[in-house]
Amino acid sequence: MDSIVMTVLAADRPGLVSILSETIAMHGGNWQESRMAHLAGQFAGILRVECPPTRSAELLESLAKLENQGISVLTRREATEVPAPRETLALDVVGNDRPGIIRALSAAITTAGANVEDLVTSLESAPMSGHPIFHATGRVSLARDRDLAGLISAIEGLGPDLSVSITA
Repeated sequence: MDSIVMTVLAADRPGLVSILSETIAMHGGNWQESRMAHLAGQFAGILRVECPPTRSAELLESLAKLENQGISVLTRREATEVPAPRETLALDVVGNDRPGIIRALSAAITTAGANVEDLVTSLESAPMSGHPIFHATGRVSLARDRDLAGLISAIEGLGPDLSVSITA
């Protein structure tokens, strides 16, 4: 089976997921996993599909034609190489919001030898003051020969206001 990863963007409206799933099924594809969200009036999704190799070219062609319906689909074939063993960890970071916090967080994760696997960020109101609080949750993977304490230290080093929790 061919594994295809795609991103989907369109003005949000009822039936978008149905159009995608029908297109995929019409070409023998099997929807494996996805993340979807409504952001500022737009539908945004990422998904992975498996498809018989003999039908993947026609699936990719049909997905490209969805642009005629206002649905932008960017596809990539998933890498087939076997990655080195890594430990996956749950990440939770809370602190005062500030410009560049995502850039600093991702740089700290990378510097510590980890990789962002899944990340959800949001702004929440602080309970008493109502000022914006940054909150990030997700998963990071760390090479088995790297130091978990180093990852925690790198993130905590971004500022004394950050609360960092990383668990296996």
